[in-house]
Amino acid sequence: MSSKANIVELQIIQSRIFQIRETRVVLNFHLAELYETETKYLKRAVKRNIDRFPSDFMFELTKVELDSLRCQIGTLDGLGSQTVILETGRGKHPKYLPFAFTEQGVAMLACVLNSPKAVQVNIAIVRAFVLLRQYLTDYKDLKEKIEVLEKEMNIKFEDIYLALNYLLSSKSERKPVGYKLPD
Repeated sequence: MSSKANIVELQIIQSRIFQIRETRVVLNFHLAELYETETKYLKRAVKRNIDRFPSDFMFELTKVELDSLRCQIGTLDGLGSQTVILETGRGKHPKYLPFAFTEQGVAMLACVLNSPKAVQVNIAIVRAFVLLRQYLTDYKDLKEKIEVLEKEMNIKFEDIYLALNYLLSSKSERKPVGYKLPD
């Protein structure tokens, strides 16, 4: 696979990573789409191996979280093909609440779904999580540098402001400069 295709695949995967319960996760219907399988088969495999998925690897969304996520993504109609993958069977609203997989949960899926496609997709997803973590680290470093610079500039501008106020407020008696005409 070319590096251009890898970049596109990473961008697609990154767009499917959401922040839920202060954790970055990928939803089961997105994983099923990436694995090119149906969501119900993915969920069935997970349920058969549920002891491999503790709560820090995977959790089921609540209805409130799902509704909130719809607002983040857009309307349900805006989900496009994902409405079919939501296991509705008939209609636009999901019959079952989706699972959310953390980075560790996605890695565990490689053990449960032992197909060549699943292994390749898992590698790409883990790379996307790592890249996202690196972006966040770089962002924090940049933010800290900007805050330090802002403090330094505020101190310098405060000194300049004080000096200008002193010069403007001091009314010293100065003799006029120049030639004075006799009266």
